[in-house]
Amino acid sequence: MDRIEVMRMFIRVADSGNFSKVARVTGVSQPTVSKLIAGLEERLGVQLLRRTSRGLSLTDAGEDFYDSASAIVESVDDVEARVGKREASPSGMIRVALSPAFGRMEIVPHLPEFLSRYPDVSVEFDVSQRYVNLVEEGLDVAIRVGPLSDSALMARRIGSMTYLTTAAPSYLEKAGAPRTLDDLKGHNCIAFMSRDAARPWEFVGPEGPVEFIPQGRVRSNDAEYLRAAVLAGLGIGHNAGWLYARDVADGRLDSLLEEFAPPPFPIHAVWSGSRRLAGKTRVFIDFLAELFADNPLLRVR
Repeated sequence: MDRIEVMRMFIRVADSGNFSKVARVTGVSQPTVSKLIAGLEERLGVQLLRRTSRGLSLTDAGEDFYDSASAIVESVDDVEARVGKREASPSGMIRVALSPAFGRMEIVPHLPEFLSRYPDVSVEFDVSQRYVNLVEEGLDVAIRVGPLSDSALMARRIGSMTYLTTAAPSYLEKAGAPRTLDDLKGHNCIAFMSRDAARPWEFVGPEGPVEFIPQGRVRSNDAEYLRAAVLAGLGIGHNAGWLYARDVADGRLDSLLEEFAPPPFPIHAVWSGSRRLAGKTRVFIDFLAELFADNPLLRVR
């Protein structure tokens, strides 16, 4: 296997965090995938992947190599596209699955630039909070936040999402500001509902990760409803930074408990490993990666 393909294999392993998943998708045995990565590490003289009981993670050297290898592989793909070895002019309909508020606020406003670049490409958004089955529903790509669980999918990390805890000044004047995580128990917390249960709020306390189950009188399964409730002074919210950051910057909301903020959550583009990634889908994923890299709230961390 040539060096470019070994880089491509390393990127797949880094994105999935799992040798066996890459083996299933590529049709290469798991021992062969592991041997290729070990050979790459030996040739470079550094450890790229940290192997633990919970899976694989990148070392500092691995992060550097991942960034450089991704740029090289993308450059090679672009050259092949220009000379006609792949789709020289992407065309057709892309069906994209994503959540309502994120797509509406962070992707659709930039869509004119993408469609101008690729005049023969069209986009259809399948908007839902649920994790859809890409193959069964005929979708080309989904944008997902957080850890990935579907081993049948391939993924590329295209961004990161921070979380903010916020409240309106009008609420804090009445209820006071929480200073510790325990203080949240005495507040009206506006919860995101997922499968009839409140989604836990994640923090990092003095002794490590902490999950808090929000309790309050207002809840919703739509992020923009949650934002509206927080702005109305109905309680404390804990949601994506891109949703609240502008309100904090403009003074409409106050940021709370910043010292307990969780690490950023990864944003991935995922697609079926059983299908070749079409040119129209590849350029859309490339566009999102470029878009998020220019956004301090969404760039990879």
